[in-house]
Amino acid sequence: MKIARYRKESEVTYALGATVVMEYLNNAPELVTAVILHPQFRAEETIEKISRITGQRGIPVSTEEKPFNILSQKENCFVIAVITKKEKKLDPADHVVLVNPSNAGNMGTIVRSCIGFGVNNLAIIKPAVDFFDPKTIRASMGACARINVETFDSFDDYLRKYPGNNLYPFMLDGSTKLQNTEIKEPFALIFGNEATGLPSDFQNIGSPIRIEHGSGIDSLNLPIAASIALYSATGNRFS
Repeated sequence: MKIARYRKESEVTYALGATVVMEYLNNAPELVTAVILHPQFRAEETIEKISRITGQRGIPVSTEEKPFNILSQKENCFVIAVITKKEKKLDPADHVVLVNPSNAGNMGTIVRSCIGFGVNNLAIIKPAVDFFDPKTIRASMGACARINVETFDSFDDYLRKYPGNNLYPFMLDGSTKLQNTEIKEPFALIFGNEATGLPSDFQNIGSPIRIEHGSGIDSLNLPIAASIALYSATGNRFS
């Protein structure tokens, strides 16, 4: 199978690793166009599961080493899936909104937290790192297969399309503490860039929130802040 290194302009992306591939085969098999096994892959139970699903769906499977040399530098990667890139319209429900995110690994970790806390909708405001980068998909451990995602040229574009959500920007100087805030559904939890956070004009949007922490650090990193916010917003669902 002819495989090229991933480019943002490509029509396909790649899921790297058996766990990530299985997430796509189980949850979004319509997006999987091919599966490649490494010749040294010996996990018979996983191979049987892959063969069963791909056989039912008519997905071609090949066994070859070269694609792994092109796409993965990790020694523990033995399965690759070729994935069609496709955004999916958000549900009119709870959202996480990332404004100008710049790190693929962070985005993938946030996607995993979203799915873990039952929030299946991600809005991305440009400029932004590529949601479909294989690094994002791998960092999400395949949770990218389960989430609805849309990108927007501006936050105003997002608001025009989804005006019904209660807005909660998370900022270092947010006007209320998270523990003192009732997050009402449907919500939009809004986070800024890893380095600069949200622009100051978000102080005038919705109910700005800050997460209090000790003086030993200047801020929480983005995935941790997002996970804390998601837990606080959805914790009553899991009690």
